[in-house]
Amino acid sequence: MNTKTFTPTQDANVNVYYNLRRKILTRPRKGSIYCFLLGKESFSMKQILTIFLAFTSLLFMASCNGESSSDGVVELELFSNKTENINTYQKLIDQFEAEHEGIRINLYAPPDAETLLRTRLVKNDMPDMLAIGGNALYGELAQANLLVDYEETSLLDGIQPAYLEMVQELQGPKQTGIYGVPFAANANTVIYNKTKLEELGLDVPTTWEEFVAALEIAKQAGEIPIYYTLQDAWTALPLWNAVAGVLQPDEFAAQKTAGSLTFQATHTEVTSKIQTLLDYGHDRMYGIGYDDGNRAFAQENGLFYFQGNWAVPELLTTNPNLDLGVFPLPVTDDTEQNKLVSGVDVLFATLKDTNHPEEAKAFISFMLEEAPAEQYMAEQSAFSVLEGVLTDDPYMEGIREHFAQGNIASFPDHFYLPGMGVENMIQEFMYRGNEQDFLKRMDREWDQTQLRY
Repeated sequence: MNTKTFTPTQDANVNVYYNLRRKILTRPRKGSIYCFLLGKESFSMKQILTIFLAFTSLLFMASCNGESSSDGVVELELFSNKTENINTYQKLIDQFEAEHEGIRINLYAPPDAETLLRTRLVKNDMPDMLAIGGNALYGELAQANLLVDYEETSLLDGIQPAYLEMVQELQGPKQTGIYGVPFAANANTVIYNKTKLEELGLDVPTTWEEFVAALEIAKQAGEIPIYYTLQDAWTALPLWNAVAGVLQPDEFAAQKTAGSLTFQATHTEVTSKIQTLLDYGHDRMYGIGYDDGNRAFAQENGLFYFQGNWAVPELLTTNPNLDLGVFPLPVTDDTEQNKLVSGVDVLFATLKDTNHPEEAKAFISFMLEEAPAEQYMAEQSAFSVLEGVLTDDPYMEGIREHFAQGNIASFPDHFYLPGMGVENMIQEFMYRGNEQDFLKRMDREWDQTQLRY
């Protein structure tokens, strides 16, 4: 494992570096219990334990001083923000090390990874490589000039332009270059019960009008049109992203930050259409969580289910005989405007201060090769970001063409400022139905959060 020191004077953008650190070291408010790691005014015992384990991990890593073992093997730390793909990563790392005997990859995938990574930034103890999502954290690291620029390398060859554009948008308009190499993608989908749809005499809807008509027919037939799991706040995001991802203006986050756009001015159609869809739910839809909802839908409760592709394996584990399919939510009546909302689930990045940038690049290059990439996508039910590399999963047939044509829009929430708690605000809006109050609050929370950045 590596213990390295980043010297900000080595970087041209010293102010950005310190601004990023300042975001973590937010000034405490009077009378509050303050946790600089989480940026909250209070924290639970579970969070205290997480912080304790984080510092314990840092002490352990600091004791593993050195980047080369006694036998001369180069050691690189790969920091991942996912725990569910550890086994897949380890198998691929073993393959890489078998082909590169002089390089050893130490995978580190802790719980609450983003909190720990921010802690390590404060400690000037960053890993060699990152495997993280294409979200606001990546954007902050890129803006702070902590990452290697891969724009002029062959690593980006063949990656769909839509995903490169997402990465660049996260970096912000002032940042040139591309500092993250997109690897795997995910997608928001409408999961549907094929048997029920056929019994209702319906085809897969391709317009908003057709979708609402299908909901009404299902309701009249005594079916649950849409199964919701809104007890868990984050499960409100797939619906929000599916609607807002298509309807909001291009580069909304950048324009909102610049003060030229607001949620109140641009998202009224989003909230109105979400309200329409909520009318086709069921009893206790705010009292059922993700796991229970998966079991219920797998047991053939409900016609449609708003979730990402990641839910499909869990549904089929519960009921292997479930005849399901997926399609993008048709948000408008113009089929050319309707897009699949997809995002960068995993990208690879290298820290500038690694002593072994070429070895890190070799690992990223290996992961982008056909066989390792296909193995990862198959085991993780993910989608390749490479042009022409399409999933052969029969359950994903309904969105395959969108990937082939690059008909993709990005996840709006990937661009929202960290610390806003947007999923909780969206959940509350869905429950209370206060559209204008909600949009005003989104604007207010964005602006207040921005002041801390």
